[in-house]
Amino acid sequence: MQIVIFGATGMLGTQLVKQALYNGHNVKAFGRNVFTADLPKNDQLELVQGALFDQKQVYDAIIGTDAVICSLGGDKSGSDMTRSLGIKNIIVQMQKAHVPRIIAVGEISLLNADKDTLIMDLPDFPDKLLPIIREHLKAYQYLKASLLDWTMVCPPEIIDSDPTGNFITSSDYAPIPDSNKIIAGDLALFMMSELNKNEFIKHKVGICNYNESYSPITLI
Repeated sequence: MQIVIFGATGMLGTQLVKQALYNGHNVKAFGRNVFTADLPKNDQLELVQGALFDQKQVYDAIIGTDAVICSLGGDKSGSDMTRSLGIKNIIVQMQKAHVPRIIAVGEISLLNADKDTLIMDLPDFPDKLLPIIREHLKAYQYLKASLLDWTMVCPPEIIDSDPTGNFITSSDYAPIPDSNKIIAGDLALFMMSELNKNEFIKHKVGICNYNESYSPITLI
């Protein structure tokens, strides 16, 4: 499969690149700093230096691929609109390029607390977190309004470590029991699995690690 990864140089993005290559995919890693990032050397990896808000550069990265993986970062103030406007541009260019499949990363507060309420809308949700959560919400709303086959994974705190395979998922709700953390490698592992299985199309996904004792999986 030919895939393009946006946000390929971040903590999660580098795990996604490694695991995509491990699974035999041809990978385009898109970003401003791809040539200086610590990405593996591999004949199946193409480094694409570009700007997320540039329509032509994003289109050129997407055209001819089978799927898009979106792991966009941004600051924690909510004033940086990289996540929402970045994914908006990606969606537009995917539709122009007739590439329907996207798996993106959101945030746990976008999951349902109950049938009618998101976690972010609960009365005791911390006000200081709302600016950045609203930025994630806009990204989700762009996906939901699109014609794409989207999946948004909504993780809790992401821990910088290699995959273990010890995690659980849940459609639209946080998993039970919820450890409120996920290892970056396991988050990437799930996203690569979902790329093949397509079990959560047009759904949000809750995910967390369920075993405090773990041994990282070595990716060769």
